Amino acid sequence: MTPTQRGLRDSLAGAPARAAALAAAAARSPDLPPAPGEWSAREVVLHLAAVDEEVWHPRLDALVADAFPHWAWVEPGPWAGAGGETFAGAVAVFGERRAATIARLDALDYAGWAKVGRHETFGLLDVAALLQIALDHDEEHLAQIAAG
Repeated sequence: MTPTQRGLRDSLAGAPARAAALAAAAARSPDLPPAPGEWSAREVVLHLAAVDEEVWHPRLDALVADAFPHWAWVEPGPWAGAGGETFAGAVAVFGERRAATIARLDALDYAGWAKVGRHETFGLLDVAALLQIALDHDEEHLAQIAAG
């Protein structure tokens, strides 16, 4: 893993802890939405968990299994499985899903990091480009929690 790849990986790995810290610093309860129709911090974290499970895992798996995968735009709602009934539970669920994402990254060799797929919106993406999109998505939602 190159230093750039390691930085992307480590930034992704730290997102669950950052979400918890941002919510702890916010004046609003992580279970209350900041405005009608908006997600609460707990729902934002559950969305991030769903994105790992439904977007990043399948895409990373496809890069390993397929010669040249193609991906459609996917934007899941909050993860609906067990364990996310409280904010602490939501962070734990997100942490578990993110750890599974990190395990996939850690299993990649040089050739794995170099594989490319095509996204219908973003075009050609290697693993590092895919991770940059993941980080941008995390940052967008972590900013929601901070603004809480």
